[in-house]
Amino acid sequence: MNDIRRTILWVIFGFSLVLLWDQWQVYNGRNPTFLPSTKPPATAAAPVTTPAGSSTNAVPQPSSTTPAATSGAGAVPDGKTAAPAAGERVVATTDVLKLTFDTEGGSLVQSEFVQHDDLAEKDKPFILLDQSPNRYYVAQTGLIGGTFPTHKTPMRFSGERALKDGANELVLRFESADLGGVKLVKTWTLKRGSYDMAVRHEIVNTGTAPVSPQLYLQIVRDGNKPPGESSFYSTFTGPAVYTEAKKYQKIEFKDIENNKAEFVKESPNGYVAMVQHYFASAWLLKDGIQRDLFARKVDNNLYAIGMITSAGAVEPGATKAIDAEFFVGPQAEKTLEAVAPGLELVKDYGIFTIISKPLYWLLDKLHGMLGNWGWAIVALVVLLKAAFYWLNAKAYASMAKMKAINPKIMEMRERLKEKPQEMQQEMMRIYREEKVNPMGGCFPILIQIPVFIALYWVLLSSVEMRHAPWIGWIHDLSAPDPWYILPIVMTATSLFQTWLNPTPPDPMQAKLMWIMPLAFSVMFIFFPAGLVLYWITNNVLSIAQQWFINKRLGVLGK
Repeated sequence: MNDIRRTILWVIFGFSLVLLWDQWQVYNGRNPTFLPSTKPPATAAAPVTTPAGSSTNAVPQPSSTTPAATSGAGAVPDGKTAAPAAGERVVATTDVLKLTFDTEGGSLVQSEFVQHDDLAEKDKPFILLDQSPNRYYVAQTGLIGGTFPTHKTPMRFSGERALKDGANELVLRFESADLGGVKLVKTWTLKRGSYDMAVRHEIVNTGTAPVSPQLYLQIVRDGNKPPGESSFYSTFTGPAVYTEAKKYQKIEFKDIENNKAEFVKESPNGYVAMVQHYFASAWLLKDGIQRDLFARKVDNNLYAIGMITSAGAVEPGATKAIDAEFFVGPQAEKTLEAVAPGLELVKDYGIFTIISKPLYWLLDKLHGMLGNWGWAIVALVVLLKAAFYWLNAKAYASMAKMKAINPKIMEMRERLKEKPQEMQQEMMRIYREEKVNPMGGCFPILIQIPVFIALYWVLLSSVEMRHAPWIGWIHDLSAPDPWYILPIVMTATSLFQTWLNPTPPDPMQAKLMWIMPLAFSVMFIFFPAGLVLYWITNNVLSIAQQWFINKRLGVLGK
């Protein structure tokens, strides 16, 4: 009989490689290359969902669930139509943000993070929202339901451009001219130390008849993966929707491209977001405000996620305000939780969220005590190994017993290699006599796998690791080891673990058990140093426990 424990581990290993290859293919091949046109792609944005089967160039209509659906007069201009030249750029700075607005529509077209450096050029701030020849990622709002002001309407700016010493708020005001009997005043309020900002839309009826406009809020982004992202592990990049009814729903760019995106289309709560590794942006409305949610392709490799809400009837001479909130910043879990319920889910732990969240909480507490994220990782792995000590002890004891009887198994296999049925019966007899359970080393390990996968996602997803130093040459736990020392140590510890484990009876399996650590070492060269540190710590502690058990049972060197 084959060693069941080893077979299961090989299945897990093989399945992991398949998933890794699949993610590598998805991450590198799912999005077409962004080819900028000579015209700014800002003209491509549109706020509402294109009906199934229609051309991406069709003029989108307001949602059928809102009052303006009775007329197409208020549809947002299509991206292919002519648009006014780009307006003045207004740069506003706070202690954590440097934002660039365009007076064409009062749109947010660039965001720089003062406290987060660029991946490649660490002397420059990281840029998330951007409107440049190679990248397109902006936040836009406007009105539909008539010939009203949109994100393409020229606006007049007033207000300060920098947060003054002692001030807690910076207010920027964009006001459109009268258009279709309506004037739109858009006020962005930036707060000290905050990545979320209030955005008030005041709809002024300057005409002689009531109007019923709808407000749209959208984020438009190209489908490229973020600059500097690794090709050896995949994190989600794309739109997301959150509602209390369906919780967090990710939307792939390719599903939008193929009109196969499935998500909640109407809700009285929640948000829409655009997510990438470590950073996110999101539009939020207050709970209780009914909104229609949409995701659509607006041009070649250009996608929009957003929501529409009705302003209701605005009488002549009256003003109605709709308050929204826009977040653009790092995926710092405590910060996200403070902004809105469910926003912390943009920090994506996948299916192991229920395990990852307490692990992150513990990691954060350890960092608070130790003051270093690298040592916090080491301490967390030590605590986890201590929690699983007895499970591991059973697994290593089983492995040690298997190692002790390995010579007898090898001799029997050689003697009965021409009699497979008799060989299996004899193997079962040896297991019974020696009181060895081939599955004994497998189940304790399988129980722990979800915990360590969850920890993997905590370390991969936590923006706190970005540019966080450990010791000596490790200045950034989110970047690969520049001297490859950690991957080499990782390989050495993995090879030593292989030596401690029982040798597989099958010669081919025995060779592959030695090849596996070498194959993984190539992959770990490109992994973030924090992840490699986690695996090394786990390996060293496993080796220490396994060495002790093997020595106690007298099987070292066998």
